[in-house]
Amino acid sequence: MKRPLTAFSHSLGKQVRSVRFRLMLWSLLMIAIILVGFSIFVYTQQARDVSYDSINRVNRMARLFIPTLHDVPVMVPHSDDTTGPSLGSLSSPGFASNATPIFQSYDAGALVDSNGQVLQKVGPVNDADLTSLAKTWQDTGAGVDPKTAQVSTTSSSGQANNSAYYFVLSHVVDTGGNTGTLIIGSPVDPDGRLSSLALNLVLGSVAVLFITLVGGYWLAGRVMRPVQTITKAAQQISETDLRRRLNLGTKDELGELADTFDQMLGRLESAFDRQRQFTADASHELRTPLTIIELETERALERHRKPEEYTRALQVIQTENETMARLVSDLLTLARMDAGQTMIKTEQMDLSDIALEVVERLQSLASHRQIMLETGDLPEVPIRGDHQYMVQMLTNLVENALKYAGENGKTVHVETGLSETSSPAGGWVRVIDNGPGIPPEHLPHLFDRFYRVDKARTRLDDSSSAQSLSSATSSGLGLAIVQWIAQAHGGRVSVKSEVGQGSTFEVWLPISE
Repeated sequence: MKRPLTAFSHSLGKQVRSVRFRLMLWSLLMIAIILVGFSIFVYTQQARDVSYDSINRVNRMARLFIPTLHDVPVMVPHSDDTTGPSLGSLSSPGFASNATPIFQSYDAGALVDSNGQVLQKVGPVNDADLTSLAKTWQDTGAGVDPKTAQVSTTSSSGQANNSAYYFVLSHVVDTGGNTGTLIIGSPVDPDGRLSSLALNLVLGSVAVLFITLVGGYWLAGRVMRPVQTITKAAQQISETDLRRRLNLGTKDELGELADTFDQMLGRLESAFDRQRQFTADASHELRTPLTIIELETERALERHRKPEEYTRALQVIQTENETMARLVSDLLTLARMDAGQTMIKTEQMDLSDIALEVVERLQSLASHRQIMLETGDLPEVPIRGDHQYMVQMLTNLVENALKYAGENGKTVHVETGLSETSSPAGGWVRVIDNGPGIPPEHLPHLFDRFYRVDKARTRLDDSSSAQSLSSATSSGLGLAIVQWIAQAHGGRVSVKSEVGQGSTFEVWLPISE
């Protein structure tokens, strides 16, 4: 029995902690507070009206028997003068007379002498309470304003009750000098309206709370249904399957949440695709030089060779090692950039000076490939940036142009300038070559990692051509690094190219004032 009880307890605890339960509970609490406030208001207003009616009633009855409502002794004439009651003739036209139809069965009237004896009485109030009221009035002189008191009453069926009454009391004196107390009373709530109202308010509130409980639970479940859909979809999504989408199609906040979730899944899917492609490309790029190194090593160790053959094998291994070192360096650079671990130290500099520095450094490489590397106009372009990254950015652009421009009289041209029409103000540097150009379908992907226009990535197993091919190929990370550096400095990079006409790479950067 322990396991079912544990499962039930776990399920119950989960329901209690759920948002659905809390929404229902909060709605129930708010409705309960409103109902309590409304009930108190209605009951208070009704009690005030009932009290007002009872006070008016007891005052009207008192005016029939008490000539004045001031707290002073009143001389009452004999019974032949009917202007007011006397101790001896109160019954005519006293309480028991039909001449006073204003009295109801629940009203009270009494005449009590100075000794506390009830001489005349009408109504259900017990004699002991009437005597106590008269004594209290005589001791304190409470006046003739209606006062409330809890008294014992006896119904027509003989049942004893405890009721709230309004009483008016006054002195009476007959012609013989005898004094007494006239008591007129009426129940605070003669018809039981307050009790009935309280019962109706309680029953109505319970009914409303029950409806709120059921309706709130249903509404909360309906509201939380999209959240459950999102939760189930998230549980079913894995790293290997990010193609699921919610597609709720609603225009409310949950619909916006679902759309945001779908957009996030799209970004994650693209990011995972790029990561898988990046890992596959990196593995392929590293495998190629490792394969060449392994081939050259096995070939050198197959048999005893001449010294120049060993020298040549070591040169190939050195070249491939340099290729791997640069690839690993580019990979680490991009990894640090993606992780936000790159620190950019900005300083004031001139972009034209950076361009001139890069051209001078790569002049020997251009000469080796029989390419003319030249500079055009280099006006002053003041920018703020990291000198090391600026040099790396332009170096990657110029090296890319030298690799793909071709040989035998080709030209790579570097120039800088200011953008007069851009807002905000900016400067640019362009690297222009007159090589074979780039087909239009490749232009949108040039800055993707490991993307190359030439998709052939295999290398020759012949060691005689391994070195030349290694130097002619690139890792496909240089332009991706260029784009990141430009964006990190608030700039952008673009390319224009026509097949057979050459290519122009331009980096725009904001100038410093």
